[in-house]
Amino acid sequence: MYMSTDELRTAFLKFFESKGHKIVPSSSLVPVNDPTLLFTNAGMNQFKDCFLGIEKRDYTRATTAQRCVRAGGKHNDLENVGFTARHHTFFEMLGNFSFGDYFKEGAISYAWEFLTDVLKLPKDKLVVTIYKTDDEVFSLWNEKIGVSADRIIRIDDNKGAPYTSDNFWQMGDTGPCGPCTEIFFDHGDHIWGGPPGSTKEKGDRFIEIWNNVFMQYNRHADGTMELLTKPSVDTGMGLERIAAIIQGVNSNYEIDIFQKLIKAAADVIGHEDLSNQSLRVVADHIRSCVFLIVDGVMPSNEGRGYVLRRIIRRAVRHGNKLSVNGAFLYKLVGPLVEVMGMAGEALKQEQGLVEKVLKIEEESFACTLDRGMAILNDALENIKGGVLDGESVFKLYDTYGFPIDLTNDVARERGLSIDEKGFETAMEEQRRHAREASQFSNDHNLVIQVDNNTEFMGYGTTESHGMITYISVGSMYTETLSMPDEAVIVLDQTPFYAESGGQSGDVGFFSTDAGRFEVIDTKKYGSVIGHHGNLVDGNLSVGDTIKAKVDAEHRLAIALNHSATHLLHEALRVVLGEHVQQKGSLVRKEGLRFDFSNPEAVNPDEMRAVEKLVNAQIRQNNDISTELMSLDAAKKKGAISLFGEKYDEQVRVLTIGDFSIELCGGTHASRSGDIGMLKIISESGIAAGIRRIEAVTGQGAENAFYRQQQEFIQKINKYQDRAKVLEKEIQQLKEKVAVQKSESLMTELTKIKGVNVLICRLDGFDRKVLRTMIDDLKNQMGSGVVFLGNVTNDQVTLLAGVTNDIVGKINAGELVNMVAKQVGGRGGGRPDMAQAGGSNASALSMALDSVTVWLSERL
Repeated sequence: MYMSTDELRTAFLKFFESKGHKIVPSSSLVPVNDPTLLFTNAGMNQFKDCFLGIEKRDYTRATTAQRCVRAGGKHNDLENVGFTARHHTFFEMLGNFSFGDYFKEGAISYAWEFLTDVLKLPKDKLVVTIYKTDDEVFSLWNEKIGVSADRIIRIDDNKGAPYTSDNFWQMGDTGPCGPCTEIFFDHGDHIWGGPPGSTKEKGDRFIEIWNNVFMQYNRHADGTMELLTKPSVDTGMGLERIAAIIQGVNSNYEIDIFQKLIKAAADVIGHEDLSNQSLRVVADHIRSCVFLIVDGVMPSNEGRGYVLRRIIRRAVRHGNKLSVNGAFLYKLVGPLVEVMGMAGEALKQEQGLVEKVLKIEEESFACTLDRGMAILNDALENIKGGVLDGESVFKLYDTYGFPIDLTNDVARERGLSIDEKGFETAMEEQRRHAREASQFSNDHNLVIQVDNNTEFMGYGTTESHGMITYISVGSMYTETLSMPDEAVIVLDQTPFYAESGGQSGDVGFFSTDAGRFEVIDTKKYGSVIGHHGNLVDGNLSVGDTIKAKVDAEHRLAIALNHSATHLLHEALRVVLGEHVQQKGSLVRKEGLRFDFSNPEAVNPDEMRAVEKLVNAQIRQNNDISTELMSLDAAKKKGAISLFGEKYDEQVRVLTIGDFSIELCGGTHASRSGDIGMLKIISESGIAAGIRRIEAVTGQGAENAFYRQQQEFIQKINKYQDRAKVLEKEIQQLKEKVAVQKSESLMTELTKIKGVNVLICRLDGFDRKVLRTMIDDLKNQMGSGVVFLGNVTNDQVTLLAGVTNDIVGKINAGELVNMVAKQVGGRGGGRPDMAQAGGSNASALSMALDSVTVWLSERL
């Protein structure tokens, strides 16, 4: 029977729903609160805490269609994509899970029923593998299901080392583990390959389609295997693989969704050969790129962003091989949304952002791709021994942004290889970011394991009583805390809010008659809350009832900032557009940080409009209310949720007046007016298409205004002091210029009746400099009369100087006044020095001519 990929996904989920399983939406590709993983790479990731026993849910059976990425770290399929029939960077994993409910018999029966009754796969085409010593599973397959013994293959441990078989699964070096049974489909003897466990198992004839993992042991650090009291089931079946079988094709790239994507890529690129491997690469990579961006990963040079950049650049390079003209990858976002069916619905609201991010990244790389490829081609044509040296590989990476796997791709296509060790030696420091993927690790014995959840009591209070259920010192459980050590304490109920949803954890104190404990941070561990801190007095023991008191002032400051974050989010959507989506936040006592999607920087006018809108809402003093309702009811009410975020069936809906409504589990103010005011401190870009705002509220905002005021005053004082210094330096320069000018003016000295006379017109000098020049000229001539006329900005300045020996004959004040009347002014002064001003600059030349006549009459 034929099914589309979308129909197959739905059929799987509905089948297990009919068997009492809860359909759980796919979690984000960025694992939530799990530093052990670079990306979500299996269906069980979001249920990890359930398997570890540190989280309790209201269901014991679940089923998912989980989106996964394997393109970095331990699970890295990137280099194989496009060269094999079944490797992908992005894929969907169908899974059913039991948390202490059914076990081996149930899992095997469900798998067989779905494959043979629902999908109608021929039973004689199915082969199963089991762990060599798992006789229980052999009996179930052989006696319960009816699979003949010759189609049940026992897989031994590798080289005899215990628990190293491909059919023995373990979460890590320690923690839950157990045997597994895999189901293979036989495509027929017309395809090369042999059954699992044979020398030809790498062929394409027998394809693994389903893996059932039975978690029945807890492995300790010393290697001992302890039986779990509640064994569980984790299964996985690749959607693309089973779709290939149902649709009667041997390659995943021949199924409906890939054929449509390949066709769309060919149309966009302008290439007609749909069998080209580069089109397969592009069709695969567009899926991982889009879903990673939607889940908040942005191209960068470190961690997850670096892996995304590698995938984008690999896709661009394969488009370049097909002679694509300009950016093209972003044009495939729309076709992807269409072909993904129910899994693509959530992509629509982010389509514009994703296209913008991809286009920016493509155009950035295109600037260096052609030159880099020319250098690579030249290097490959001149290598000796068939291996490209590590120094050349490093140069391509460091100068042209060529990831090593892209260079390796090009080399491999020509039957060559690269010197990876030499590359690593040449770029060890730069490569540190790329290696972050392999640095994720965790010892599963360090997790907090308790039988009961911690009940959070802190929405309405900052004080309550609770019983200590767990104490950890140095990651080791202890019954009593009696030394002033750092410790983690778990209570059965607490008013302390654990760090979550961007809100930082509460601080405060625990106390009993026997001891006192300072809480310096609060974090979540699955379904329990851990209080990090120090014993400051006495002792505390498991079973003690303590009084828990949150630092109320600290909590309130956080709550004000958190409520302001919601107002800020909605204000950004109003001012910039509904494309704005939250991409991260951090709410602390000191202030808030809000990351959001926007293709370009927010200009000052827009930022001011956002700030004004938030503060207008604050001044309205609207009620801030929370309601507990179902997730579906919240969505119908219009509450904003974060795509890819993990939500329970019952969610808290925060409403601020008629302005903002969002899903939020944090603590908040009672009314918007409590926030006081919001002050945006900065706006910046942190990745392509992602902006960040930092802001403060209340007292923090007031402090920010005061700091700005003080900084402004300090700057003014600094500038004033500097201006005084500069003015002094300028005056000194002017005086120096005046002296130099005076020396040159002496060449124009004449005599009238034996008396030295100097009459000059100047331009652009101020009065102080002119007075200096008068004194200097008088000194130089020894005896005589000096008269200077100056025009600056159409204003006339007149100065007259007379040496003391002829003051009885010539009065400087009378002389200046005579000239001033001719230029529309008046003036006067001492007999030896006088000055005046005027407004008629055009009359100055004629007025200066009159000085000679006037002097001649009086000498």
